[in-house]
Amino acid sequence: MDQEPPFGETYKTLLHNSSLGEPKDENPLIVEECDLPLIDLSQLNAERDKCIKQITQAAREWGFFQVVNHGISQKVLKILKDEQTKVFHLPFQKKIEDNFLNLSANSYRWGNSKATFLRHVPWSEALHLSLADISRMDECKSTLRSTIEAFVTVAASLAQSLAEILSQILGIKSTYFQENCPPNTSYLRLNRYPPCPFPSKAFGLMPHTDSSFLTILYQDHVGGLQLMKDGKWFRVKPNPQALVINIGDLFQALSNDVFKSIKHRVVSSEEVERFSVAYFYCPSSDAVIQSCCSTKRLLPAVYKHFSFREYQQQVRKDVEATGDKVGLTRFLL
Repeated sequence: MDQEPPFGETYKTLLHNSSLGEPKDENPLIVEECDLPLIDLSQLNAERDKCIKQITQAAREWGFFQVVNHGISQKVLKILKDEQTKVFHLPFQKKIEDNFLNLSANSYRWGNSKATFLRHVPWSEALHLSLADISRMDECKSTLRSTIEAFVTVAASLAQSLAEILSQILGIKSTYFQENCPPNTSYLRLNRYPPCPFPSKAFGLMPHTDSSFLTILYQDHVGGLQLMKDGKWFRVKPNPQALVINIGDLFQALSNDVFKSIKHRVVSSEEVERFSVAYFYCPSSDAVIQSCCSTKRLLPAVYKHFSFREYQQQVRKDVEATGDKVGLTRFLL
């Protein structure tokens, strides 16, 4: 179909050599199914202390949790999936045009031109949007734009609320996120994972951590998200009523490893396509991330001070050099 990115043709050499030199720790292992902690956010009104304890415990023990009664209606989520399906089903040549949907250059992404192994090639395509881009979106996609705006409005408020809750046990001032994460510094990513003829050889999205404070994910019913806990991969059962929340690298550094940014991946399906939407709660480029040492244990700082710009630059440098992200270990003291 002319909607599909040319994965097979572009990566035929990597496909041919896929059994040679693949990173061993990224090969599919025995995967167990898990039920992530599920938190009813309506309890923040009725039993606030209990709900806050559930959130902080899930963040510490899992780095991932699900929330219901989050404020984004099922109607908005359904329309958003329908609209992103229409966009991703446009011809591939249309999607790679310079001014696609009147968005910034490189908003449409697929594959990984720097990949040296097939497992470094994400068998997926995405629209990666800065929040400033959304208002510029093509008028002919007004339904997509208005639905994205509805999603982002709630996601932004939810991310700030959850970040402030988690920061309470760290001794961070209550205005930290309001001051460092102004509107339009976060990102939205619409994902499509096409059927993959080689699901045992290529990930939909390779194992990684997120370069954010928090990520808010809505995924469809297909499934494919997996996370690593205690050295084992766990399959996350989709819950159409829930959003998935995960701790990002910046919160791990800020919390001095109280909260962990957990490695996760998306496995490919041979038969069906999968859709998801991710909101990355990020600070301004100049925001300085400083490990918090005012927890009860008063441990010394684990990480150097660094700005979000420095972190992004280091990630890009590593991906350019190796095809993969290194992440927080670059900033250890």
